[in-house]
Amino acid sequence: MAGMNEKDYYALLGVEKDASKDEIRRAFQKKARKLHPDVNKAPDAEERFKEVSEAYAVLSDDTKRARYDAMRSGVPFGGTGGTAQGAPYGGGSYGGYGPFGWGFPFGAAGASRRRSRAYNPQAGADVTLEIEVDLDKAKEGFKRGVTYQRYASCDACGGSGSVHAEHSRTCPTCKGTGRMTINLEDILGFGFMDVECPECQGSGKVVADPCEACGGTGRNLTASEVVVEVPADTHDGDQVRVEGMGNAGTNGSTSGDFVCTVRVKEERLTANQLLGCRSIGTAVALAVVSLVFGLYMTVLPAAAVILAFGVVWVARDGIIRPGRWWRNAGGAIAAAASAWLPVAFILLLPFAMVS
Repeated sequence: MAGMNEKDYYALLGVEKDASKDEIRRAFQKKARKLHPDVNKAPDAEERFKEVSEAYAVLSDDTKRARYDAMRSGVPFGGTGGTAQGAPYGGGSYGGYGPFGWGFPFGAAGASRRRSRAYNPQAGADVTLEIEVDLDKAKEGFKRGVTYQRYASCDACGGSGSVHAEHSRTCPTCKGTGRMTINLEDILGFGFMDVECPECQGSGKVVADPCEACGGTGRNLTASEVVVEVPADTHDGDQVRVEGMGNAGTNGSTSGDFVCTVRVKEERLTANQLLGCRSIGTAVALAVVSLVFGLYMTVLPAAAVILAFGVVWVARDGIIRPGRWWRNAGGAIAAAASAWLPVAFILLLPFAMVS
């Protein structure tokens, strides 16, 4: 989700940057009436209504608007002078870097990268890759080097997202609640609107001095290399996991793993074979239910036709395959039979009651 400093609230409401509070209120009123989900049934109406409500919540409040303007322009909000460390909140000295510490959102040197204040530790996702090999290679085992892109922990801040502050701070926009409530009584005549705080993105906490290298997230997109060691006698679908080589978590949270799935062509079902196995499973389900209900002459002929169709489609791509292929085929048949058993029972129950 985009941070507060990444959204142009003025453009969302269609007003100039020097618009008065009354102009902002009228602009929101006009858009809100058009976009309210009770009136506008367009698929994106609710999301757009939330966006303009968020914009109004920020721009209609003098303090929040001043913070937003400072974040968008890079102009320090609050004062200058003092120590280089700065004071993220409170006090009258920000070291020339604004109240957010170290020049949020651009940095003292005017760095072009915008930074996110949201402090939201989340575990990194796994990075997954498939490697297709032949049967002989899978039996022997092998090593393969892989170069890939992932989010790695930021070296500059050690993954925390903050270079100089050890702890996160309570979000000054929502006071730690993670939400903002907008009174729509004066605009629409009814109701309140509850939206996620755009500055902390719902976490209730913000990074005190976002790292310039990673933008406050604690991680950077980078190229990494890993050697995957696939053991001997590996089969289709087996996985090799390299711990900690997936995406780094945000704000110092744990990293995911690099997960390599081995695909062995000779052991996999082709599209035709999968269709055939599913047909066989369907025939099995029909046959079982017909035997239970005693509908031999009514259902068994149809089940036989479906079974024959399935066998033909399985055989057309060859059935001289290794043992794992047969296990995969059996699994596909069993899955189809299990899925069709309750359906066949429901469909054939009326015939059984009549007979």
